[in-house]
Amino acid sequence: MQETKKLFDQIKHHDKLSITVNENCKISLPKDVLEKLLKPHKLAHYCFVFLDEGTETYKVDLQDITISDSQLVFGLPNQIFLNPPKSNHSLNYKAAFDENVLALLPNSFPFLLNPLNSNTITFTSDAKERVKSVFSNLFQLLHSPGKPKETEIILAHLNTLLTEFNSAYFGQGHQDSTSNAKLSKYIAFKLTVETHLTEQHDVHIIAEKLAMTTSSLYGVVKEFSGVSPKEWMTNRLMLEAQRRLQYSTLSVKELAYELGFNDPDYFSRLFKKSTGKSISAFLTDHHD
Repeated sequence: MQETKKLFDQIKHHDKLSITVNENCKISLPKDVLEKLLKPHKLAHYCFVFLDEGTETYKVDLQDITISDSQLVFGLPNQIFLNPPKSNHSLNYKAAFDENVLALLPNSFPFLLNPLNSNTITFTSDAKERVKSVFSNLFQLLHSPGKPKETEIILAHLNTLLTEFNSAYFGQGHQDSTSNAKLSKYIAFKLTVETHLTEQHDVHIIAEKLAMTTSSLYGVVKEFSGVSPKEWMTNRLMLEAQRRLQYSTLSVKELAYELGFNDPDYFSRLFKKSTGKSISAFLTDHHD
């Protein structure tokens, strides 16, 4: 399993910012880098692929995701991402940047927590044209020969681009104030769990931190995810286990302890119940 932290340094398009933007693959990648990106790899950055025309299938955390015209697929740090082979029949824009670049932007973007558990975004026709325009401007800013790469202008365009993504992700204008309040609570719940993922959270304690009752927290999490808070946390840990099994050489016992389980046998049973496969069967399928 390839890590992409060092890999990203080889393909960034700015001397001060860890950012890359490509338009219809006009900027060729080194052969060794391309070979690694065409295999499953653990992301150390945020990546986005916007499809102008065509159809492409990506894999994010073991799930096939197919996008077509006016759609975008995105990957987040620590997710396992797989690009499809290059297609001559697709027109797309690609962008990637790391946490340091994100920290320089003036706005926050809740969609990057992926609260709706969807790694795709669909744009209206008007939004599609705006997104294409910003992508094209960013590409020109980063790749026009002989011109200085203005950091502030690049960040301003990136901020605009992510604002478009965030708006389309949540379908801005289609949620009332009550739904927005619930979504904010759900995002806060998700962030609380993610921040200390391996601490085996107690639902009552999380509810108290969010100034909610356990029943109201249950209702919010159930509404947005379809499962209870406890199930959500278990599913998230099992997803993390699957990720780490793909790029780590830890034993089952070591992995269980790393994820906060005191009983490796219980961890193994929970993994099989959640995924439908034993850890050994999962590893065999993965190697195949």
